[in-house]
Amino acid sequence: MAGAAVSLAKDRAEVKQSSNPSDPERQRALELYSAGKMADAMPLLEQLAATYPKDLVVWEAWGVATVNYAQTLNDPELRKKARVRGRSILLKAKDMGDNSNLLQTFLNMLPEDGSESSFSPRQEVDELMQQAEADFARGNLDKAREGYIRALLLDPNLYSAALFTGDVYFKQHQLGSAGEWFSRAVQIDPNRETAYRYWGDALMQAGKMEEARGKFIEAIIAEPYSRNPWMGLGQWADHNHVKLNFVRLQDMSKAEVKDGQTNITLEPSIADKKNDPVTAAWLAYAMNRALWQREKFKREFPNEAKYRHTFREEADSLHAMAAVISELAEAAGRKDQQFAVDSDLAELVKIDQAGMLEPFALLNRADKEIAVDYDVYRNANRDKLRRYLEEIVVPKMPAATPESAASQ
Repeated sequence: MAGAAVSLAKDRAEVKQSSNPSDPERQRALELYSAGKMADAMPLLEQLAATYPKDLVVWEAWGVATVNYAQTLNDPELRKKARVRGRSILLKAKDMGDNSNLLQTFLNMLPEDGSESSFSPRQEVDELMQQAEADFARGNLDKAREGYIRALLLDPNLYSAALFTGDVYFKQHQLGSAGEWFSRAVQIDPNRETAYRYWGDALMQAGKMEEARGKFIEAIIAEPYSRNPWMGLGQWADHNHVKLNFVRLQDMSKAEVKDGQTNITLEPSIADKKNDPVTAAWLAYAMNRALWQREKFKREFPNEAKYRHTFREEADSLHAMAAVISELAEAAGRKDQQFAVDSDLAELVKIDQAGMLEPFALLNRADKEIAVDYDVYRNANRDKLRRYLEEIVVPKMPAATPESAASQ
């Protein structure tokens, strides 16, 4: 936990300071925190939280430091209690208005009971990792790195050991070495997002924004249903002043097949609009989904006993929508002022024309049932997922101007 947790601190808290930042004690505590010396920073931050009870930066740092300090304790029960306390501090910061990515990530990682999982079923390897994590939390980065590497020598497939070694190099501002170790973690498991995201952070710090873009995209492909890779990509977009093109369709129709009867309902806002392209599109979508529920699912997925909303059904139904919009637009000569369509539906047509409805269904329209299909699709279509993200979702880096180049 400590290695991963401290690494997240490089994102920096996105909270407003409500106390006097010139306080030397505050400055010293945050310097220790930034240096990764969590055991030293924690008691100072606790005192500062009492002095500045509304200082969200201090409260967040105190919570993070407490969680990492827990790793330095030998007694498992004391570690558990410290983690619970750290979580409660972070929840207090959240209640006060802290909504930083760092805080949200920590709260998602921390079980309510403070329990922790082992790094390896092999006791020797796990003990090496636990000790290295404690060294990391104390700010002894060289010793931590040695421990991670020793663990990796014993278990060459230990993802966290390679990841945390790269994280140490990142903390020491050796960005090239950090990238080499993140690359090694990716080789161990290409379907985990963390190493891609950390690698993207390292490339951003090195000023290699286009390369960083690629790593953040790979993080999405690895684990699209996790918050963290989207958070990393969003930070890249914010830093480079570009906006992600993530089309969100608001469902306006529903199809249900029960006891052989088909029931299609439209949202009241469009139900009475005859000859309206939006109404026609959502009606086509619902009718196609009803067809899948009645017969196509059994035919396409003969090994599944119970109907499930699959990505193939979703992509097929979206294609039916896009086809209706295109046909209506063509019939109107595309110049008829009476023809209008929702902007997101217009984007859907472009995605359909680019042959990207399957990635769109999996990344933009997934529910729990669609998500079941993702791993198999990714294994066979990684290039198509990458193309969708690169060409549709994530803008290219803005062309460099002489002024921007001079400022770098």
